Amino acid sequence: MNSFEQIISKIEQYDTIIIHRHVRPDPDAFGSQYGLKRYIQAKYPHKKVYAVGDSEPSLAFMGTLDSIDDSMYTEALVIVCDTANAPRVDDTRFTNGQALIKIDHHPPVDQYGEINYVDTQASSTSEIIYDMIEAVGDTQYMNREIASALYLGIVGDTGRFLFNNTTPRTMAIASALLTYDIQHMDLLNQLGEKDPHLMPFQGYVLQNFQLEDNGFCQVTITKAVLAQFNIQPSEASLFVNTIADLKGLKVWVFAVDEGTEIRCRIRSKGIVINDVAADFGGGGHPNASGVSVDSWEQFETLASELRKKVQ
Repeated sequence: MNSFEQIISKIEQYDTIIIHRHVRPDPDAFGSQYGLKRYIQAKYPHKKVYAVGDSEPSLAFMGTLDSIDDSMYTEALVIVCDTANAPRVDDTRFTNGQALIKIDHHPPVDQYGEINYVDTQASSTSEIIYDMIEAVGDTQYMNREIASALYLGIVGDTGRFLFNNTTPRTMAIASALLTYDIQHMDLLNQLGEKDPHLMPFQGYVLQNFQLEDNGFCQVTITKAVLAQFNIQPSEASLFVNTIADLKGLKVWVFAVDEGTEIRCRIRSKGIVINDVAADFGGGGHPNASGVSVDSWEQFETLASELRKKVQ
């Protein structure tokens, strides 16, 4: 694993820095990306720093993304946050820069950067960004905007500190971020807010989950269901943890037909499931992973493999 000092040294060599993250951004992807952008801008105000990728309406309150021309990559340093493997990077232009850095906390399945900083013990990439700022003695550049982004990233990947990736270090960093006068209650409310038109769909999920005696559960959302409730696949995915409090639940998969593929979000309570995701071309954390399959028949094969985890 490369060092924080190497990352800072590389940043200092470039006047243009472009920051990417993974497709279908979650709070940690966006929080680490945006927090890093604002930190670099605070320390090096003369540099041009951009955060790029497709927008996610539910996270729009966290900050604004940049739209840039291809020519900006010619002499740029590219940093990719929170993305385990290259095919999942949002915006394929990430390979067009002069140098590439990867900062991540997922298992290192694809070392695509010239500099790779991967810490699988960190709760989130947002935690790593704060670790770096602190380790190189740059906390004087911290401000409310940076702290808010990183706090939301940590909150997102720890499930509001309920998941077992929450460590004493995670809590210490969260505590430090609160000292920057972030409006954490307002931020948490915005992070959890759902449009009223989505509530009937939540009712559908609660009425149609399939929990088995062994602790395995599946929720399948077809195109017909999406049409019935007039929602987008990205909106449906917000409800992956709706059933998380079910008594007896051990492993669950939340599958949404996105048209070109069926996106399967896999979760568990203490049971390692990312090996199954990897077998189907996906990946992620031991207790929170994802994979895409081509058909509902292939989904049933995936579900069968997940059932073996609770037998």
